[in-house]
Amino acid sequence: MDLSGKVSLVTGAGRGLGRAYALALAAAGSSVVVNDVDAAAAGETAAAIAAAGGRAVAAPGAVGGSEVAERLAGTAVETFGRLDVLVTNAGVLRDRVLWKMTDDDFDTVVDVHLRGTFTCARAAARRMREQGTGGRLILISSPAGQRGNFGQTNYAAAKAGIVAMARTWALELARSGITVNAVVPVAATEMTRTIPAFAPILDEAERTGGPLPGWLREQEGMGTVEDVAGLIVFLASDAAAEVSGQAVGIGGDRLALWSHPAEKAVALAGGGWSAEAIAASWDTGVGAAPETYGIPAPKAPAS
Repeated sequence: MDLSGKVSLVTGAGRGLGRAYALALAAAGSSVVVNDVDAAAAGETAAAIAAAGGRAVAAPGAVGGSEVAERLAGTAVETFGRLDVLVTNAGVLRDRVLWKMTDDDFDTVVDVHLRGTFTCARAAARRMREQGTGGRLILISSPAGQRGNFGQTNYAAAKAGIVAMARTWALELARSGITVNAVVPVAATEMTRTIPAFAPILDEAERTGGPLPGWLREQEGMGTVEDVAGLIVFLASDAAAEVSGQAVGIGGDRLALWSHPAEKAVALAGGGWSAEAIAASWDTGVGAAPETYGIPAPKAPAS
């Protein structure tokens, strides 16, 4: 996984998963533009890369609007001469149930996650197409975007939209040699700690200083941020030149390919379906095996 000569831009790289992505890309040989809304955190990650012998520059800013996106892509080109890899990791949470969620709660999360992914990817794609040597767009999604999650209307909607954009852009950018994939990570982070199902387990591991339970790593795919970083390096490498339009999950000991939405069951009625006909056939027809939804609470195996 040699990324020597490549230049990567990672948003939200001051801490957590984004920091792990930036460090891993740098360790593989890539120069890295380290973005974060927290200038000090971005600088610390860039300094850590430099201390390990890598090349990095901090580029603080809140992603969302076009101005910051263009500046970040421009920083890569001005500092290192090109841009080859974009990892859109920046994100925030404003968790509330539907009837308590404010317009600002919704808009803030969608602006950072969904609009920020769009504006940064557009800026990066323009540079990559001008260079004419291909590139990699690696968009960070979430299990919440695949299955929904209680209290996360804004976050789940944005993360689902990111996967949809990955599929669309994979089509649009294929002729330019630019691959586009969505990553669905699960890791112990401050953001994950806000999820009630995981908080007690993560708190206990932190209290004892021990590793996360083996069953959690295997069954739930919950591990460290470093467990996720290998997928980012793979997708950024030449080994993944033919991988595009995919949603790939990783965490703990698990690597998974998420399915794309597809018709699960189909029934036909000559002349079309009335409400009464649908009701009469639903339980034995297309509705016989309804899909599950939501992220199940983790359950430790019986001892």
